[in-house]
Amino acid sequence: MQDAAESLIAKDKKNAWIRGIDVAIVILTVSVLMYTFIWNPFYLLKCIVGITALFCFYMYALKKSETPQNGPQAQVLSVQASSSSISKLAMLSEDGEKMKEWYIQGETALLIGKSSTDNEVEVDLADAEYASLISKQHAVLNYASGIWYLEDLDSRNGVGIKRKGASTKQVLENEAPYKIDSGDMIYIANTRLLVQ
Repeated sequence: MQDAAESLIAKDKKNAWIRGIDVAIVILTVSVLMYTFIWNPFYLLKCIVGITALFCFYMYALKKSETPQNGPQAQVLSVQASSSSISKLAMLSEDGEKMKEWYIQGETALLIGKSSTDNEVEVDLADAEYASLISKQHAVLNYASGIWYLEDLDSRNGVGIKRKGASTKQVLENEAPYKIDSGDMIYIANTRLLVQ
């Protein structure tokens, strides 16, 4: 969990930069509006800038009011203590058929990748169709307080999660824990693992 705390600190620093950029944009916008409505004599330009400013403000307010549901901070700071009903992972073929299964109940940490003579992993995807895209140590599943978390271990081709019932997948940030639930689909590069 120390890695999770370091990840949150880095995320806070990034958010501070974003807030600074937001302030700079507001200052620039106020300056443009002051010029347009105070010193500019052209009525048409005032109308165009006014309508554009209202639209931009509306979109900005709409975006800021959205609550993050699956971001790393929401996952790490989640206080819901639900018991995990996850018991296994199943590797799926292109047709959606189960090719291989790993029973994970009772485990606390599982390394996902490709086993070799110098690298042992618990979820071995060396025989997957897209094995060439999978790193030796691609991702890790950690179990803490009744919840499974997935982390990308700075892999070459990334890790994604498609939530149960969602139409798109979410790409994970490196070394940031994401909560997973039964029915979610994990993408290790192009290899799909169904969480059951």
